[in-house]
Amino acid sequence: MALSGVRKDRELRIHESLDELSAVLADYIAEISEAAVKERGVFAMALSGGSLIGLMRKLCQAPYNKTVDWDKWYIFWADERVVAKNHVDSNYKLAKDLFLSKVPIIPSHVHSINDSVSAEEAADEYEFVIRQLVKSRVISVSDISDCPKFDLILLGMGSDGHVASLFPNHSVLEEKDEWVTYLTDSPKPPPERITFTLPVINSASNVAIVVTGESKAEAAHLALDGVDPNFASVPAGIVQPLKGKLVWFMDKPAASKLDGFQFTE
Repeated sequence: MALSGVRKDRELRIHESLDELSAVLADYIAEISEAAVKERGVFAMALSGGSLIGLMRKLCQAPYNKTVDWDKWYIFWADERVVAKNHVDSNYKLAKDLFLSKVPIIPSHVHSINDSVSAEEAADEYEFVIRQLVKSRVISVSDISDCPKFDLILLGMGSDGHVASLFPNHSVLEEKDEWVTYLTDSPKPPPERITFTLPVINSASNVAIVVTGESKAEAAHLALDGVDPNFASVPAGIVQPLKGKLVWFMDKPAASKLDGFQFTE
């Protein structure tokens, strides 16, 4: 059984179990993929890391492994650790091991960062790749800014409220001009990372924030209930697509401190 509600232009879906959440998430991604392919002929999705990737596992199973138009998919990363692709901290490695190796996405459609250069160079190169794909219409462009308009950006959330590698009260939250920026002082290891900026995330057609576990409950409460007026301290709270749709997928422990919602079963 799932509970759903809407608050402040955010749709919230709370699930009894991780298995149920995984099933609903797979259906959500497949539906957006189908709509994008029908409208544009391609589907451009950006991933993050962490437990989110494991929760995408049902996409590797029937019916999705046969019904999804995998050769139209293009994969990007909303953030990445500047480590070798085979390093345990690599978001690319996590996605490859748990998802990409199990579905027939065309390898040249998977756009990972250059892991052999500095964080600054990796961010610049990644932005250049995205700009070229905007020019070729693989990625749409926002009609209210010059930002890329991804069909879907999938994010997790840390217990401190960070999304992608946008950490609380960090200067990366203020970056408005770049599409991709970099950190060399991440408060969470490893220190060197690249990340989409907030304007890029908020230009997407769809954004999903997937949050599980009791350790995330306080940050979810601050982000969704608006308790903290200084949203820079809870970056997840300032994710709000300008013209797109935002959905939070949660399990009950992550939602345990929320208040002020009216739910329908």
